[in-house]
Amino acid sequence: MKKTFMGPRIQRLREDLGLSQAELARRLGLSASYLNQIERNQRPLTVAVLVRINATLGIDVQMFSEEEEARLVADLREALGENGGEEAIPLGDIKSLATNMPRIGRALVALHRRSQAAEERLAAMATPPGAPGGFPPMRRPMPYEEVRDFFYHRHNYVAELDEAAEQMVEQEGLKPGTMEIGLERLLRDRHGVTVAWAETEATSVNRSYDSDRRVLSLSRVLSSGQRAFQLATQLAFLDQAPLIDRLTECPQLPGPDSRALARIGLANYFAGAVLLPYTRFLAAAEGLAYDIDLLGLRFGVGFETVCHRLSTLQRAEARGVPFFFVRVDRAGNISKRQSATDFHFSRVGGTCPLWNVYEAFTHPGRIVTQMAAMPDGRTYLWIARTVDHSRTGFGTPGKTFAIGLGCDLRHAGKLIYARGLDLAHPEAAIPIGAGCKVCERPSCPQRAFPPLGRTVRIDEHHSAFDPYPAR
Repeated sequence: MKKTFMGPRIQRLREDLGLSQAELARRLGLSASYLNQIERNQRPLTVAVLVRINATLGIDVQMFSEEEEARLVADLREALGENGGEEAIPLGDIKSLATNMPRIGRALVALHRRSQAAEERLAAMATPPGAPGGFPPMRRPMPYEEVRDFFYHRHNYVAELDEAAEQMVEQEGLKPGTMEIGLERLLRDRHGVTVAWAETEATSVNRSYDSDRRVLSLSRVLSSGQRAFQLATQLAFLDQAPLIDRLTECPQLPGPDSRALARIGLANYFAGAVLLPYTRFLAAAEGLAYDIDLLGLRFGVGFETVCHRLSTLQRAEARGVPFFFVRVDRAGNISKRQSATDFHFSRVGGTCPLWNVYEAFTHPGRIVTQMAAMPDGRTYLWIARTVDHSRTGFGTPGKTFAIGLGCDLRHAGKLIYARGLDLAHPEAAIPIGAGCKVCERPSCPQRAFPPLGRTVRIDEHHSAFDPYPAR
């Protein structure tokens, strides 16, 4: 196991609690000299000490995870990469800031985002109404972005809803793969809701609830698993309303639109946790080496639903592989992105064209794998496959997405998709980046934008393969 040194974090925790070294050592059952060595990074932070911290102080051990630090590093690289200075800040300095002074790091990220918003407001005020060209209009984060950040900061795991869903499944004797009848019964017995089919097949509405008549209408084109998901979603709105209301009353969701979207996201989360109850699903995932198709068959759901659920398995006492999940279209737009760990999805400059989620479109319905290396040296295993969403009837337009599921290479050995890959030689990985504007790779022929914080070398006497050579 890799040694983990978290001395400054232990010291901050102790100071926040108003404890001396001797008092904290006494509470943890350690010698004062041993704790002193941990705080000075002369000894690593062991699992045994982490367990004592959690049991004695009630502190979430996630604050000591390397993934949490890597998330901050990614945000800082983006924020400091846009500082407008001539000198790029070395990655080592950014990592040192994230490790030793994470509060200052988070404050810098927050200041950067507020600065961006202020610049957009000033640009809007400086542009005469109706003037052609000029600056873009003022823009605050969209509600969808605020909701994404809400789930991102929770590591894509909502313990309260997850546990409530699993408890309901156990108490009601619901069986994964055959839940539709049981969920319809619960809606009828608990809330007097009648489930009916939509009157016509030609509708884009999957679920419609008439609260006055207490009738839930479902689309006729839904599969059994999709119908169960919609039933569980409606049950979440009715059964878990107080909990969902409490979760959405937070500063991260400042407006009514973002809170409404978050309510839908949380209800969908509850539905996924019902159809794929945590303990059973995690045991099945590990037993089947995370084979997504086999998991879908066992639980009666589709590829995308399995992938999304895999990205949420972060219960403290029983963690699964920490995955990151994305859904993209052919144009590169990310319509869903969830990360249980540290992989950073850039807010600017798009995603990397070398990423295998785009290759998936050239092999419809087939899983493609990729060992990918980020500029900071971390290596990942990515799998991707297309999924189709369509309606019945000739000439009816459908939609196709690529689903991507990735994890750190150190977890790849648990996945069936790593078979045949040379995990012992990560240098064979494809170099990708979080997005062109924040990618530090000095020469990439696929670069679409010059890197932020770097000056582009412009020389009329030379032509290079790299479209934006940096100085």
